[in-house]
Amino acid sequence: MTAGPRTTDAPADRTLPQLLARNAREYPGLPGLSWRAADPDGDWTTLSWAEIHEHTRSLAAGYAALGVGRGDHVLLLMSNRPEHWLSDLALVRLGAVPVSVYGTAAPEQITHIARNCRARLAVVETAAQVAVWEPLTADADTPLERLVVVREGAEGSHFPYAALLREPVPERFTGELDAARPEDPLTVVYTSGTTGEPKGVVLTHRQVMSNALALDAVVELPPHVEHICYLPFAHIAERMLGIYLPCHRASHVYLCADPTGVAAVVRKVRPAQFFGVPRIWEKLSTAVRAVLSLMPAEQREIIDRASEVAREHVGYRERGEKPPAGLEERYTRAREDVLLPILAAGGLDRVTWSASASAPMPVDVVRFWAGFGIVIMDAWGLTETTGVATSNSPRAGFRIGSVGRPVESVEVRVAEDGEILVRGASVFSGYLQPDGSVRSALDADGWLATGDIGRTDEDGYLWLTDRKKEMIITSTGKNVSPALVENTLKEHPLIGQAMVHGDNRSYLVALLVLDAEAAPAWAAANGLGAEGGAAGLVDHPAVRAEVDRAVAAANSRLNRTEQIKRYELLTEEWGPATGELTPSLKMRRRVIRDKYADSLSKLYQD
Repeated sequence: MTAGPRTTDAPADRTLPQLLARNAREYPGLPGLSWRAADPDGDWTTLSWAEIHEHTRSLAAGYAALGVGRGDHVLLLMSNRPEHWLSDLALVRLGAVPVSVYGTAAPEQITHIARNCRARLAVVETAAQVAVWEPLTADADTPLERLVVVREGAEGSHFPYAALLREPVPERFTGELDAARPEDPLTVVYTSGTTGEPKGVVLTHRQVMSNALALDAVVELPPHVEHICYLPFAHIAERMLGIYLPCHRASHVYLCADPTGVAAVVRKVRPAQFFGVPRIWEKLSTAVRAVLSLMPAEQREIIDRASEVAREHVGYRERGEKPPAGLEERYTRAREDVLLPILAAGGLDRVTWSASASAPMPVDVVRFWAGFGIVIMDAWGLTETTGVATSNSPRAGFRIGSVGRPVESVEVRVAEDGEILVRGASVFSGYLQPDGSVRSALDADGWLATGDIGRTDEDGYLWLTDRKKEMIITSTGKNVSPALVENTLKEHPLIGQAMVHGDNRSYLVALLVLDAEAAPAWAAANGLGAEGGAAGLVDHPAVRAEVDRAVAAANSRLNRTEQIKRYELLTEEWGPATGELTPSLKMRRRVIRDKYADSLSKLYQD
């Protein structure tokens, strides 16, 4: 059945159910969603937009039978599989609010999210996840009542996902669907603040649609373009790119449940667009460099010359200038004869739009891909801005190293202290409170203080220079509160001071300082000599073993992104006199990073 509400005259007032109805009505046979089963080399299963509309109707009826209604929050903890994608849309059609949770979330974070959003139902994938979530259903302080389990054999006493699909769906139920209003919450996306406690960012249909329209204004793509969906749906980037924009554009989503397999999917799909966090672009460039290094010198020289032509061509485009006719001809020949065959081997030969966000892109990686004619359009935004707030654009212009100019749905200005402020149609409603209310974080004039420091140049491009909130952003685009990790490490009495490092890196490391008072006392209690105080204990095997256990214990309470992979135990305590601490005993992170630069670098060496 494809009947449904018509879209309104104002594009930003269209709701997600209206877009689904439009797609089923106007593009019924177009593919909307494809996925592979467990076999990564198996065939793809595909649903058309008409089939998606009917499937989500049946699924919504199943959720309604479990008591889910308008305004209810439902937690989703699954990989990028069809049950996650389709449940998200089915719940929205029902008027409920889907809330995706990171698969790496620590138990304490899961508990906080479940209590904060007051969800009575959670959909989980595996038996291991059931073991984590099941105790919450018996916790008097947590509203969670029931689990739906996707994997067959993992359900136990819980409701099996397969039983949700209700056929036939009563005709009267159709009248209960698709009643969402533009101002209604579409989702809640949880993010971590400086205290490490996840905050629920409430986003409405109108805010999401405003951002989608703004992105369309700066991106040129073929109609119904493909999108490879591999980032977690708990991340605003994938919610926009993998759910909302495909509904808006009636495009085709390919689900990649295992992010490590994204390169194989790229080779299969040969997408016209590709979004990768910096770590993905780094891995792809490393793979290409490895292949190039094995080529004969003569062939490599031909590729190098073609890459220089491509970079020269990109340079003209970056300056907003038209490349000279001769260069245009040389670039076309180099691209067709040399560069495209190499890109085709990796499935990137059809890419017309490539982008990155979530963490700073290394300029050397951007320059490498420019040598193949692929310009990675760096963007910037927050969960609170519904994703992208500024972006480079092949249509509106770009500056390599910047994060572009504001999209149409936001205004950006830089405060006197350098903090970046934003306001506009795609800036969030506020943070969800445990009582169901929404607390705004905007000032009296509607501006949101982002916590990032930056500057704008004379052409309006934004350049990031620092982070006011000292959040760590890993190379995979995950946000980490260093204070949360450091405080967890310092719960062991031996660890008096800790600094976590990992900005734009794939994992975290730490500098640890033995507590000057607790370490000698611990040594005495354990029958160790304590000559020389804490400094004399740093290399003692028993102390090292205990610190290893302390780090392991801290890691067990942190999610995967927050965990410490390596650390160095230092002999000197930090203080104001030596510059590592302010007079009020706050850490000067930059001073510590500079002082121990060599040590930090060694922690990332194999």
